[in-house]
Amino acid sequence: MWDDLLAAFALVLVLEGIMPFLSPDQWKEAMARILGMEDSAVRIVGLCSMVGGALLLYLVR
Repeated sequence: MWDDLLAAFALVLVLEGIMPFLSPDQWKEAMARILGMEDSAVRIVGLCSMVGGALLLYLVR
């Protein structure tokens, strides 16, 4: 179980690092736009991301 959790965490780090590595200017613009969003909008995006990830994990496993 711990191996799977650490592998998932490592994959998250790899995926999160792709955008700033490939296009740092666009990544900075995206972060600036996120900073300008309302907290509720950021929460909704986070919730949708979590639900989508959970559904994808369910389908894959």
